[in-house]
Amino acid sequence: MLVLNPKTQRETGRTAQLSNIHCAAAVSDIVTSTLGPRAMLKMLLDPMGGVVITNDANSILREVDVSHPAAKQMIELSRAQDEEVGDGTTSVIVLTGELLRQAAPFLERTNLHPTVLCKGYAVALEAMLAECERIARPVDLADSRSMKNLVHSCLGTKFSSRFGDLVIDMAIEATLRVARDVQAAAAAAATAAAPPPETTTTTTTMDTSAPGGDAPPQPLTSSVVKEVDVKRYAKVEKIPGGEPSESRVLRGVAFNKDVTHPRMRRRVVKPRILLLDCPLEYKRGESNANVQIEKEEDWNKLLRIEEEYIENLCAQIVAAKPDVVITEKGVSDLAQHYLMKANITAFRRLRKTDNNRVARAVGATVVSRPDEIQESDIGTKCGLFEVRKLGDEYFAFLDDCEDPKACTILLRGGSKDVLNEVERNLQDAMQVVKNVVLEPKLLPGGGATEMALHRALTTKATDPAIGVLQFPIMAVARAMEVVPRTLAKNCGAKVVRVLTQLKAKHLDAAEGFGWGVDGTTGQLVDMRAELGTSAQEDFDERTVWDPFAVKVQMLKTAVEAASLILRIDDVVSGISKSKK
Repeated sequence: MLVLNPKTQRETGRTAQLSNIHCAAAVSDIVTSTLGPRAMLKMLLDPMGGVVITNDANSILREVDVSHPAAKQMIELSRAQDEEVGDGTTSVIVLTGELLRQAAPFLERTNLHPTVLCKGYAVALEAMLAECERIARPVDLADSRSMKNLVHSCLGTKFSSRFGDLVIDMAIEATLRVARDVQAAAAAAATAAAPPPETTTTTTTMDTSAPGGDAPPQPLTSSVVKEVDVKRYAKVEKIPGGEPSESRVLRGVAFNKDVTHPRMRRRVVKPRILLLDCPLEYKRGESNANVQIEKEEDWNKLLRIEEEYIENLCAQIVAAKPDVVITEKGVSDLAQHYLMKANITAFRRLRKTDNNRVARAVGATVVSRPDEIQESDIGTKCGLFEVRKLGDEYFAFLDDCEDPKACTILLRGGSKDVLNEVERNLQDAMQVVKNVVLEPKLLPGGGATEMALHRALTTKATDPAIGVLQFPIMAVARAMEVVPRTLAKNCGAKVVRVLTQLKAKHLDAAEGFGWGVDGTTGQLVDMRAELGTSAQEDFDERTVWDPFAVKVQMLKTAVEAASLILRIDDVVSGISKSKK
């Protein structure tokens, strides 16, 4: 008896499981060569004919068109890792593929049930998370040398490592600038909304330099509730041309707009800024309306009513005495005339995201109706407003702001391809700093953590109480070797010799967990060497530390995804024909 359409393709049992494993392994093979500081680049042609050159796993797999559902699941892993912590996208794909490869022999030869494998993987994950907590090292956010070394370990595998410390400094400065204490911000908002009789002073833990300086803000302490939204409040503006050394993080924001009237001011020191999300033009009816005019005076009266409406809007704005008015909607020619007469500079059709960024940088509030403007809505924290021409475009700069919680990152370079790749690397670096600000703990990199987990799982598998679960636990332990093995392979080292020496170092449970592989030379390095304690500067550069959040998220995602794929025992793919 036929239940499914005869044209439907179906795989069941071991055939489906092994097919899923092979497809997932094929996806991991695509990005294996992009792991480590000696990573290779991939050139991809997108459907629109554009060329993408990158070694970021998420960017690569996003452009790859696959048809198998297991391969699509692997691509989703990279996207989930990128959205959650912003880094470790290559490692999670490589580790998931290796976990599935290690599970294949149990399904082919020993006939071990996938449920047992998944249970063993879950036990191994708990043991790995406990081991990560044990070997994690706290980091002081005020120690700029440690923070730079941390971001350097992230960017060392990227194209922008050729830019030196420039991208590292920009990533740290931008992330710490947008970080804020949520509790202090809520207290400040409550104080502003409270009646004026009592005066309350709110002290935040973020200390910034004086307005006009270029010193980065001091980081938040770890005892407060923090918000670090780099995606919304740290905007990257890519401007082709110029030197890479001209790239910088503004103490404020910039947006690609010019003034609406040529006679408006283009430079104001300490401006008063008003933000609107309503149009400064005559309000049209939402539905079609026909007006029948019998006298010429009626037509003139209609025009006068429209002009009076615009004049009233501008009068309400001028009463607030702003120097700059920015609206998300349009500004009519008549409104431009009235604002120009009042010596007010106006910008129109600014994106809502940019408007929110300006509001946070200058201390303003976006107003919906001009008749509701209050003095507290005016932004007064901007030190300098100026319109400048960069390349062929005009940019409005709101710079030298007092304690800005939003910023714009200006990137200059020779070509758009280079700027696009530097932007991707910069986003990863800012996510790394964000993770450390939210959870200030580090784990040794260069495969050191993976080998420490390998040793811990090998010890756990020898426990007689584990029973049959020792086989999947040992499979996870062997899969952990893929990271140091790939690092050694990509830099041209002798893989077997390096792994053997690394295992010998990690036999000492108390002291061996810090040893990893230098992805540039293939030599073994003790990652626990404190910065500044070694006489050899090159030894300092070889120490690599990864954020605790990135490593833990990578382990969770890889093990859970491998368990999910192993539990699939039936794949049905059918294409229904469209009825003609």
